[in-house]
Amino acid sequence: MVILNKIYTRTGDEGTTSLGTGERVKKHSLRICAYGTIDETNACVGLVRQHTQDSRVKNIDQMLARVQNDLFDLGADLCAPDNGEKLEYTPLRITQLQVDRLESEIDLLNSELSPLRSFVLPGGSAASAALHLARTVSRRAERLIVELDELENEPVGATVIKYVNRLSDFFFVASRYLNKKGESDVLWVPGQNQ
Repeated sequence: MVILNKIYTRTGDEGTTSLGTGERVKKHSLRICAYGTIDETNACVGLVRQHTQDSRVKNIDQMLARVQNDLFDLGADLCAPDNGEKLEYTPLRITQLQVDRLESEIDLLNSELSPLRSFVLPGGSAASAALHLARTVSRRAERLIVELDELENEPVGATVIKYVNRLSDFFFVASRYLNKKGESDVLWVPGQNQ
């Protein structure tokens, strides 16, 4: 159980923060940037959910609620890198089950969509536009996570990378689904304004 009685601690006043392992790192370290961008993605999902309270899209809202919880799990996973050291607690890890569930939800939503004949511009409904924002932020998080994983002594779990890769796909498919199952998608017209 997490208990937060005091919000500020002053321990970061010198520009460092603590990882879940207890190690202090600079707040601009790539690991902090990676899970900070996951947190930013989660905030974007919270904004999307302001537009998915209608009973007609309750299924999407429930999926997004699960994603928000998964994103906290993912942040916790990144916050406690597996360096092979024994910790005083069992760190939370993203699991293949979470990846599989996301893939199933992508497949379910996509099965109701017509094939695309052009790229989709962010827009249509407010929920769809907000999902495109979440998609682009999650792609930035993915780039940071992959870069982090390539550094020596900065391990990232393989399922973390899989999950964040599927996440942007989920946001894309869900955005099309919310655009009246693709009928209200705004399609790119190459060279339209030339």
